[in-house]
Amino acid sequence: MRHYEIVLLVHPDQSEQVPGMLERYRALVENNGGKIHRSEDWGRLQLAYTIAKLHKAHYLMLNIECDAATLEELEGVFRFNDAILRHLVVRKDEAETEPSIMLQRKENKDEREKARRASYEDSSDDDSDDDDDDVVDDDDSDDEVVDSDDEDKKAEA
Repeated sequence: MRHYEIVLLVHPDQSEQVPGMLERYRALVENNGGKIHRSEDWGRLQLAYTIAKLHKAHYLMLNIECDAATLEELEGVFRFNDAILRHLVVRKDEAETEPSIMLQRKENKDEREKARRASYEDSSDDDSDDDDDDVVDDDDSDDEVVDSDDEDKKAEA
């Protein structure tokens, strides 16, 4: 059996159905005696060019080991599934099991956003504590109120 890397571009409206699609493909490969070495969901990403008037797609990547008949069956499923905009199958020399660069990039981006949100929440908590100290007591401001009649009398004198 040979090793293959498959990248799928799924219609963004079908993103909720991606886990079911992955499970069907996994079952198809494993029922025919193959193995799935790596399965990654990269999420919605910007397309390099528009496809069917779409600017984004949901990306999936599979590293599988299967025979030629199973691969042909998978490609037929990809070809006739309207949710799959494009698919690419690349033959590999050996199985790749470690996370891809795209997944590492996505995880790093998620970590940066999480850290940024945490620091933003910390700074907003600090600001709310400082705001309590800046409140002016209303009783102090009443002492400085001057009656307009008093001002008119001073101006006449």
